[in-house]
Amino acid sequence: MTRIRLGGIGIDPVSERQAVERVLAAIEIGCGGQVVTPNVDILAAARRSRELRTIIEDSDLVVADGAPLVWASRVAATPLPERVAGSDLVWSLSEAAATRGLRIALLGGTPDGTARPTERAAEILETRYPGLKVVGAWCPPMGFDRDETHWRALVDRFEAAAPDLVYVGLGFPKQEHVIARLRTVAPRAWFLGCGASIDFIAGFRRRAPEWMRRTGTEWLFRLASEPRRLARRYLLDDVPEALRLLASAVAARRRHH
Repeated sequence: MTRIRLGGIGIDPVSERQAVERVLAAIEIGCGGQVVTPNVDILAAARRSRELRTIIEDSDLVVADGAPLVWASRVAATPLPERVAGSDLVWSLSEAAATRGLRIALLGGTPDGTARPTERAAEILETRYPGLKVVGAWCPPMGFDRDETHWRALVDRFEAAAPDLVYVGLGFPKQEHVIARLRTVAPRAWFLGCGASIDFIAGFRRRAPEWMRRTGTEWLFRLASEPRRLARRYLLDDVPEALRLLASAVAARRRHH
């Protein structure tokens, strides 16, 4: 499919079900890949960095994880079918993986004392989807990707586990840089950069209620939950970026007419 251009990047016009089907079809023929889930925050970062734009453009599947992207696509008369959130894909991909005997691994999450969100998330997914094969649940220390000893240990575990599908929850763009390195280790695996999704599954962070996700106000819930960490990002970066995105969509619609 031809990608829809929004905010300077291309988005694949797929539903969540179609995204899952595309990943499964590729795994079935031994073709690996990477899913990136841009939201307004990622758009803002990509607008400032050619490197980040390239990471997104080179990904095998780019889905809109952000209501403003869907709204802008409709305003521009090039509508995306729906929002496809990474935090939803981890569930739908896991459900599909369980029925097909695929092997999944989780990497990342935010440790809470001695508790590891990856391990807890793995238990929850296996309970929810009987038959799911979780072959790795790794929560490496800060800076692991810059420490050769830690990195080599992760690669050894990764090679031994041989996952088909990997959820990497380290935040954009760190997770994408880690994925790029791991893809050379497992070229047939599919990787999903999923942000805070592992923490959400494990219950280490609360996700917004369903009605807020539907109405595009999930960011308000997250801002209220973590004001110190997110206030600057959301209010100074993301709100202006969303307005810029919608303004460019209005201009695009006028050009088409």
